[in-house]
Amino acid sequence: MPDPIAVQNDNAVEATQLLQIGHSPDPDDAFMFYGFASKKVTIPGFEIDHVLADIQSLNKRAMRGELPVTAISAHAYPYVSDKYWIMKTGASMGEGYGPIIVSKKYKTIEELRESKGTIGQPGKLTTANLLLKVWFGDIRSIEMDFDKLIDGVLNDQIDAGLLIHEGQITWQNFGLNKLADFGELWQAQSGGLPLPLGLDCVRKDLGLETAKVISSALQESIRVSYDNQDASIPYALEWGRGISTELGGKFVKMYVNEVTLDMGERGKKALEMLFKMGAEKGIIPVVDGIELV
Repeated sequence: MPDPIAVQNDNAVEATQLLQIGHSPDPDDAFMFYGFASKKVTIPGFEIDHVLADIQSLNKRAMRGELPVTAISAHAYPYVSDKYWIMKTGASMGEGYGPIIVSKKYKTIEELRESKGTIGQPGKLTTANLLLKVWFGDIRSIEMDFDKLIDGVLNDQIDAGLLIHEGQITWQNFGLNKLADFGELWQAQSGGLPLPLGLDCVRKDLGLETAKVISSALQESIRVSYDNQDASIPYALEWGRGISTELGGKFVKMYVNEVTLDMGERGKKALEMLFKMGAEKGIIPVVDGIELV
């Protein structure tokens, strides 16, 4: 086994501090954090404590500023921008794909709208729900656990489901109809920008220098995962909820891509567009500038 990669921090203290990092128990997040989990990447002065929770729970915790480093939905950022910086690395952005609306009984959004049907959505602060309100705000929705949405559709508990995570690539196995593809809608409106869904953020009270070190370390963890796929993919699929290795690998690489390593100007412009769309509809507060670390 190669020696751990130590991301240097010139201001690191001698004593080891516990650094809590919140992320979802999903294959794409697990893949990103494999470098840390395997100890191939370390941050001098810190011992990493992985805090696993669904994204809506992490959004709520970020509102309270509980975790020093955490994944959040892009939708949640306007509400926590006073507490957190966005890291340039670790973002989940879809290149032409994203959340989808599926139904068993309806074949089009128009049919669903005319029937006054209900969509199950995966959380108030999820980016999927923000886009649902932006594009289809006149359709009734209820909040449900993301992993209960397909069953909810199949059991007629809801008329349609807004799917995130691996449901985006497994829905056809259940004989469902796709009513809308947010990735396609976003591509058409944005001129080809990636669709921002999830972000990794670092709390401002850690200080800018430490925040930059943590961001660099996460970037290195992602690189290590790509360089060690024989180990990192099986590790990630421990959180795959029964999906095959082939589908799991496909899903991981959908959301851990070039803009995940560094969102760059394309990613930043995409975020600015998302926040502008939400603010113009009165759904989220205005975001005055985005600072990446």
